[in-house]
Amino acid sequence: MPAMTTRQIVAELDRYIVGQDAAKRSVAIAIRNRWRRQQLSPDLRKDVTPKNIIMIGPTGVGKTEIARRLAQLVGAPFLKVEATKYTEVGYHGRDVESMIRDITEIAIGMVRQEQRGLVETKAKERVNDRILDLLVPAGGWDPESSPEDQERHQRTRDKMKAKLEAGEMEDRLVELNVEQRAVPVQIFSNLGMEQMDVDFQNMFEKIMPKQNQQRQLPVKEARKVLLEQEAEALIDRQVVNEKAVELVENQGIIFVDELDKVCGPSSSHGPDVSRQGVQRDLLPVVEGTTVNTRYGPVKSDHILFIAAGAFHLSKPSDLMPELQGRFPIRVELTDLKKEDFLRILTEPKHALTKQYAELLATEGVTLEFSPDGIEALADIAFEVNRTAQNIGARRLHTILERVVEEISFEGPDLKKKRVKIDGAYVRGQLHDILEKEDLSKFIL
Repeated sequence: MPAMTTRQIVAELDRYIVGQDAAKRSVAIAIRNRWRRQQLSPDLRKDVTPKNIIMIGPTGVGKTEIARRLAQLVGAPFLKVEATKYTEVGYHGRDVESMIRDITEIAIGMVRQEQRGLVETKAKERVNDRILDLLVPAGGWDPESSPEDQERHQRTRDKMKAKLEAGEMEDRLVELNVEQRAVPVQIFSNLGMEQMDVDFQNMFEKIMPKQNQQRQLPVKEARKVLLEQEAEALIDRQVVNEKAVELVENQGIIFVDELDKVCGPSSSHGPDVSRQGVQRDLLPVVEGTTVNTRYGPVKSDHILFIAAGAFHLSKPSDLMPELQGRFPIRVELTDLKKEDFLRILTEPKHALTKQYAELLATEGVTLEFSPDGIEALADIAFEVNRTAQNIGARRLHTILERVVEEISFEGPDLKKKRVKIDGAYVRGQLHDILEKEDLSKFIL
């Protein structure tokens, strides 16, 4: 993990997310503490646990985006889950421990990609040799034949190798043996018995015969297939599994969204499958437990959990006291003001206005947003959020899409390839909707 300081982390997050400084500071400290923990002696390191965070704020203010950008920044395995999709153990649905298995799968993919980069050079050399064997089969001559025949075969091979390296054989067809990958068997994954499918998967892979198919491919396509096969053969699976488990245990980040939806008083009638039960199951995972995965046992003691919720109808204090204690850091994210919408439209690296301009540039259309046009967009987004449902920055997507709808549709046939979007244009496009306030709730 890069040893970024807290200020550097916040500065990087500022490039993509506007405002919410308190949340950025909290996550930056949490990530820096991970680096600090790695510098401690092994004896002390095992006792230093991460300080999990709860983000409280309405929808569309940047809770998920902060966690997602943070994971990209530090190259950590990141999993976003909704608390509402889990049920108590023993009931139909996914159990809470499956989130640890899911993040381990993500880490396996990351480590495999990293290992692939290390063996790629060697794999490419092997691929060239295999393509050469396909173009000039070794079976076309007898090893016991005369030296002249052997020399002729070698000359043919050398000539073909030179052509291959010069890129002259890219469209030549070769016949290749392609192995069909077996579809993973996940019979029990939705019955709360997910660990059972690990054993079934391994068993089916051993029992089922491998399906091979002869295919004729151009050399350039065959190279991709062979590179995949050779890289897979060179990668040590055991090393991948060990590194992935270590990566999850020390750097994994799990973002639990919609935590407020499993809040609430205990049910007074019938079993409470989706609320208190899920909270009870979440407790040991967040506190630290060992979960069996198909890659070995994974400890969740040092995984960083970031929870989020709007908490409109409930409060964080409605969570079970034990679960509240597992999330010691609470950060409140603020509602977006008109000034925030203005900044969101202009400041981030990939701001929405820049995205639309680049999309239409592919059609040769130059889209130009004037300052008063951007101000009108921010003004309307803020006003509609205030009078209708407040959906935060997501409101900008609906408004901008409506404003550029006509240009997007006419784009390929526009005679005037330069379009300026000013305040008058924005209000003209949205006038009918803004007049009908009841309708604006559904359309914007």
